[in-house]
Amino acid sequence: MNTNTAAMPASATAAKAGTTPCAYSIGRRLSLLLAIQTVIGLGVLLATIYGATTMLFSMKHEEQLRTYSNVLVDVIKESNIQGGEAEVVSKLSWLAERSSGFYLEVERADGSALYHDAAPSFDLAQSVTNAMAFTVPAANGELLYRGQLVLDCTQDAKTGRRVALLLIVSVITGAALVGWGTFWRVRCSLRPLIDLAAQTKAIDARRLGQRLTLEEPVEELQPLIDQFNGLMHRVERTYTQLEGFNADVAHELRTPLATLIGHTELALSRERSADELSETLVSNLEELQRMAAIVNDMLFLAQADRGVKARRGAPVGLAQLVQQVVEFHEAAIEESGLGVAIEGDASLPLDEPLVKRALSNLLGNAIRYADKGSRLSVHIAQDHDRSVRLWVENVGPSIDEAHLPRLFDRFFRADSARSEPDRLHHGLGLSIVAAIARMHDGFPTAESTNGTTRVGFSLRAVEAGLSS
Repeated sequence: MNTNTAAMPASATAAKAGTTPCAYSIGRRLSLLLAIQTVIGLGVLLATIYGATTMLFSMKHEEQLRTYSNVLVDVIKESNIQGGEAEVVSKLSWLAERSSGFYLEVERADGSALYHDAAPSFDLAQSVTNAMAFTVPAANGELLYRGQLVLDCTQDAKTGRRVALLLIVSVITGAALVGWGTFWRVRCSLRPLIDLAAQTKAIDARRLGQRLTLEEPVEELQPLIDQFNGLMHRVERTYTQLEGFNADVAHELRTPLATLIGHTELALSRERSADELSETLVSNLEELQRMAAIVNDMLFLAQADRGVKARRGAPVGLAQLVQQVVEFHEAAIEESGLGVAIEGDASLPLDEPLVKRALSNLLGNAIRYADKGSRLSVHIAQDHDRSVRLWVENVGPSIDEAHLPRLFDRFFRADSARSEPDRLHHGLGLSIVAAIARMHDGFPTAESTNGTTRVGFSLRAVEAGLSS
């Protein structure tokens, strides 16, 4: 057998096998653990009590044996002086009649029996006993007699067993009460979690605005509630954006599709010449190209959303890159009577085609909305954290501050009246800029005040060749 497989935990084995591990009850587990702790704690405490009780009984027995032995020694000495062995036997017999619970045996110094109690009040073979030996010396110090005193401890032993049974019952009862009480209290304490679970279950796509709340705030649960509510806020916002995105996509594709259908139906409505059909195909091709651009841009954004990173090459001078993009837009710049200035420079490894695309979108957006005859500025700035910021500045109508956070959303237009149907412009340009910034571990920026609008993005500098 493979030892690694044998040592694998049950949960890991279940996960590897694709099965879901069995759920456990927090209440039952805590109740069991506390019951076990109670058994251990009370067991140790009550065992100590039982041990102390047994020790007290033992000390009592020894004290009784010692006291009675001293009495017997004194009686035997005095009786031996007064009347010899006969007097000793007579006195011991008299004491035996008045001392129940004891059994006495006395022998001479040579080992011969002198006296023993005739009929003990307890069964020596079946009873629990404790014994003590003693000696009786003569006046000159020689040994006269030796004896053994036996004490009946049966009653105390029974009392000890009753105490032990009582303590065991107390431990079991205490553990049961603690376990039941813990389970009940845990159930009550987990009521907020049950309420949260019910609230969570009630959330669906039609009630994304619902948030978790508790009538009485719980300190330990509040961070979880806040995190969940924050997650639901992001989910609701994403869901709303997705619904809007789907609607915008349908709207953007519906227009060229409607145009294609209309042109095609018109062309088929009657006989047309080759030139007329060619003109219709050219118009349809423009609409198809517009649809293809939308689909390609959407595919690009989908890749960026999946976390695809830019393929960085060798360090590139950004001022030179910007100049190439400006030359590409030279005709549109001249048509609008605009001037362009490039300020600053930096060099870093990047995905050249992607950065050119982002700069082209920014420059095209600035040309579209800049005042005729004004001047565009492309700024390049190196930050202390080795990242680079690029932004395009134009003079023209200001963008409402409320629209700035959504400027990089897909298909968002701050003013639908400003859209130009005669140009290939479908509201994804700045979204692509934001995606390209993220692919370079950067972020987009936008600000618009006093007729000056600045839109750009940052690029985080990394070592060349570190690309995904």
